[in-house]
Amino acid sequence: MVRIVIADDADLSLVGAALLLKAEPDFEVVGVCHDLADLLLLLSSQPVDVVVVSDRLDPDLNSPALVDHLRQAAPQARLILMSAICEGRIVHELLTGGAMGYLYKGDLLQNDLVNAVYAVMRGKPYLSPLANTEYLVAAQAGRNEWRLDDEARDVLRLLAQGYRPQEIGLQRQVSARRIYWVVSKLRLHFAAETNEHLIALAVQAGFLARVYGA
Repeated sequence: MVRIVIADDADLSLVGAALLLKAEPDFEVVGVCHDLADLLLLLSSQPVDVVVVSDRLDPDLNSPALVDHLRQAAPQARLILMSAICEGRIVHELLTGGAMGYLYKGDLLQNDLVNAVYAVMRGKPYLSPLANTEYLVAAQAGRNEWRLDDEARDVLRLLAQGYRPQEIGLQRQVSARRIYWVVSKLRLHFAAETNEHLIALAVQAGFLARVYGA
């Protein structure tokens, strides 16, 4: 029996996913959660095979950070993310970070959700159709592209909080020139014309949870 937890801040998505999975004789839904705190508490109290979670479960965490939290809380569990964002770069980032499934909510999740659970339990990643298409396009276009690392993510986060490059350099104990270089790489990566445009695109693509102070 596959033990599954579902977490989503939207009641309709939560109920729908639970109904689909409970209909499968091989699945047992052992919990449903409306926020990250409840999910982490549940994961600490019992073994779970699969976590099906919305990428917007916590408004203060972007998708990669959410995956990091869940990987630390339940390293043995397979993670399947559900999202309203269909962006190949973030899908690649999440799979690299430890997620095993990515379901775009614009696809027919009544088919994909069950198939995704079976796939990840066999050790295979699963992407819903449109997410898979965007992932392949991004992978082909970005074979030689600079990748976002921890430094780039932190600089992006601090930019979104309103810090200037000089201030970010002081926080990270590196030169302002280094921060300007990272920002230029970020703008090239997202095809952004300005820092404001960069932040807006990063939010849209799921690399930032929100624009701080907005």
